[in-house]
Amino acid sequence: MASEATVLSVDGPNGTREVRISSPSRVMWPELGLTKLDLAKYLADVGDAFIAANGDRPLALQRFGDSIDGEQFFSKNPPKGAPDYIRSVKVVYPSARSHPQLVIDEPAAAVWAAQMNTVVFHPWPSRAENSDNPDQLRIDLDPQPGTDFDDAVPAAIELRKVLAEVGLNAFLKTSGNRGIHVYAPIEPVKEFLDVRHAVIAAARELERRMPDKVTTSWWKEERGEKVFVDFNQANRDRTIAGAYSPRALAHAPVSCPITWDELEKVNPSDFTILTVPDRLKSVGDPWATFHEEPGTIDTLLEWWQRDLDSGLGELPFPPDYPKMPGEPPRVQPSRAKKDK
Repeated sequence: MASEATVLSVDGPNGTREVRISSPSRVMWPELGLTKLDLAKYLADVGDAFIAANGDRPLALQRFGDSIDGEQFFSKNPPKGAPDYIRSVKVVYPSARSHPQLVIDEPAAAVWAAQMNTVVFHPWPSRAENSDNPDQLRIDLDPQPGTDFDDAVPAAIELRKVLAEVGLNAFLKTSGNRGIHVYAPIEPVKEFLDVRHAVIAAARELERRMPDKVTTSWWKEERGEKVFVDFNQANRDRTIAGAYSPRALAHAPVSCPITWDELEKVNPSDFTILTVPDRLKSVGDPWATFHEEPGTIDTLLEWWQRDLDSGLGELPFPPDYPKMPGEPPRVQPSRAKKDK
């Protein structure tokens, strides 16, 4: 007996491709009854904007065995049997190991990923052919318990001012949850560690200006009810949900680009796979001009050096990273006190 399947016609730069969707009625978001076919159609509908934001980059796919409530795993290299319009590029991971990583270049590739039960797309901040040098500076404003999206809004507004002072043009999007992602296009001439240091410099400056609202404390027990500026998202092989990527949350939200004029008015829960296609048609893509005026991180690196000279050193790296030069001990503060 033939299995249930359908074919979706997806337009792109190479014409129309027919993408087979097996089990199209599989429910991916149980609370809403949204299916695998709904997901695939969403990605086809937002395809051009999605590829502009996430294409030509090393990409990790967050895939699910069944619905978003089931088991999940990350897929980085193209699986066997991938169509010929799916490619890969060799990248270097923090361990110094290199490996091919998936790259998508057209809307049909995103729909194919949905066929593979991909819900969340995690692009690198660098291009496929220059993966060691990011062309995006990314800062994740992450509200901690006791705070919410509304607390991240003034932090994002002030962060925009900080970045403008160093010659960077800031763009933003909702995280798809409670946070805000602030991006700035940069010239791809600096390595990941430099970009991380630039992010830390900007984060520390923001913390100085909003000490009661913002924190750069890596350890959760030290953050309090503030918005955490997650500097570790700037590291190699550290990614956040891409622009227009769905999220694996009950109401099927999307990490949605917005304009600065919209920031104080929007409700991030309004941006879902059901609403974002019509939004794109009516208001356009707020990131359409993203790469027109890339800046440099030179001034932020001067700020980094200034902070080093004043005694502010390196901050902790993610726990799976090798020990890095100048890094403080990766020991939770309360545990460190007990060990003394």
